Amino acid sequence: MTDAAKKLMEDALALPAEDRKRIGVALLDSVAEEGLGEGDDDIELSEEWSQEIARRIERLRSGESKTVPWSEVEARIKKSLSRL
Repeated sequence: MTDAAKKLMEDALALPAEDRKRIGVALLDSVAEEGLGEGDDDIELSEEWSQEIARRIERLRSGESKTVPWSEVEARIKKSLSRL
């Protein structure tokens, strides 16, 4: 982490909780939009996680599990956070 990033982190952590939440969501959104960077796709997973991922994929393919649109998930999160 660069010195500038460390300073930014320090300043951000001193902000009120609501500001930190908004900044955190914005940062996560920005990273998600970029997708995986070069080399990020060769992360090693434990055998247990690999099996769990395979189970979840199979549940999706079979129709046993359904996906939820991000807009709906985001709305639920925002509603939940507004109650804090």
